[in-house]
Amino acid sequence: MERENVLVVDVRPNHITLDILKKTVDARQIAGKEKAILEALKEVDGFTLSDRSMIHSNGVLGLIALEPEDVDEVLNHTYELGKTVREAFEKRACIFPTGFEVQDGMIKDTNSPYIAKLLAEKGYDTVIKPPISDNCEEICKALQEAMEDGYSLIITTGGVGAEDKDFTVEAVTSLDPFAASPWLVKYQKGTGRHVKDGIRIAVGECGNARIISLPGPNDEVRLAMDVLLANLDGGFNKYKTAQEIAEVLRQKIKGGWKHEHVLEHDRRGGEHESN
Repeated sequence: MERENVLVVDVRPNHITLDILKKTVDARQIAGKEKAILEALKEVDGFTLSDRSMIHSNGVLGLIALEPEDVDEVLNHTYELGKTVREAFEKRACIFPTGFEVQDGMIKDTNSPYIAKLLAEKGYDTVIKPPISDNCEEICKALQEAMEDGYSLIITTGGVGAEDKDFTVEAVTSLDPFAASPWLVKYQKGTGRHVKDGIRIAVGECGNARIISLPGPNDEVRLAMDVLLANLDGGFNKYKTAQEIAEVLRQKIKGGWKHEHVLEHDRRGGEHESN
């Protein structure tokens, strides 16, 4: 280990405390090295070792004290255990519907069962959480609790609009200031019920969790999930994922506007082309 990565943090008459200044350490650099370190210390002027001399460490650095003949067995078991834990974590997902209309039973939540079914087909252990109210702090709290509970994929539906009750995008960007949040539609702020500049989605990462905020309409969720699943399978990048989801939703929204325009034209007695 390089000298600059080892720091002496305390010296007392009967012990010296060292700190390793690396985020990751190859276990084989430290496992079973106690005897070798003590033998090397004997060659340093000023050191006196006794039969009670030892190296003590909490946590993973406790591997230093392993018997050399046990290193391979212990490390192989540790790697397998870590792999199992990582694989289980990577396949844990939860879904949060949002909005008072879902909480009060005014509308049926068809999004969560649909998303859960798709994720289950991909091997995810998925939980549908209770609906969250239209409150930014409550949404943030729910997302943080989900991360603490070990969910690697967190999906919210609803609350991405331009009204004063829409806060899921803001919750994601507060947890991940560098979240991708592309626009789906831009409005003139202050017109009608619009208190924001438009409709956005959000794709963020916080800790080891990926957080995706999708719209509420079920047809839009279906389109977005096709894109999200492809990105989860193909190597997740929040910016790429967000842009691709936004693009399919923009196309859907544009098509809806065109259809509405044609219907309105018909009501006025005009002609139109069917395409």
